[in-house]
Amino acid sequence: MTTGREIPHDQLDQFSPPEVRAALVGEAEALPGVFTGPSQVSEPSSLALRLRRPVGPWEAFLHPSRDEFGHIHRAGFMHLTVPLPLVAPLVEAGWAEPHPISLRPEWPDTIVMLYAPRDEDELAVAVAVLRASWEQASGVSGEKK
Repeated sequence: MTTGREIPHDQLDQFSPPEVRAALVGEAEALPGVFTGPSQVSEPSSLALRLRRPVGPWEAFLHPSRDEFGHIHRAGFMHLTVPLPLVAPLVEAGWAEPHPISLRPEWPDTIVMLYAPRDEDELAVAVAVLRASWEQASGVSGEKK
């Protein structure tokens, strides 16, 4: 996996096939309270994942937005916030890397790039991480929807 080390923080190869990205978008849009549109914090072509009732903690959102907890890029990779206890395991397992902006003290250290899923197995992992991000941002605690 090749990624840029600066902002904009992009995945440069191994993208999602269109049908896998479409399935990821469908899973995101099916989460309760989520609506989508152009990102408020990234390139407008990325699909923002926003909450109608954002009640999660400060570190659950991509700032300066008050309701965007992640976005899906055209290539299928995501930038999103995840619960802090998941950051290191995701990085160690090779699923994600910290966003460079998370090194700045005024930004949450919960922002990661989750690599683009390329098949159904990787999609299942991406959806599980997406759900954890949504749970944190929406104030849901481990509920199964």
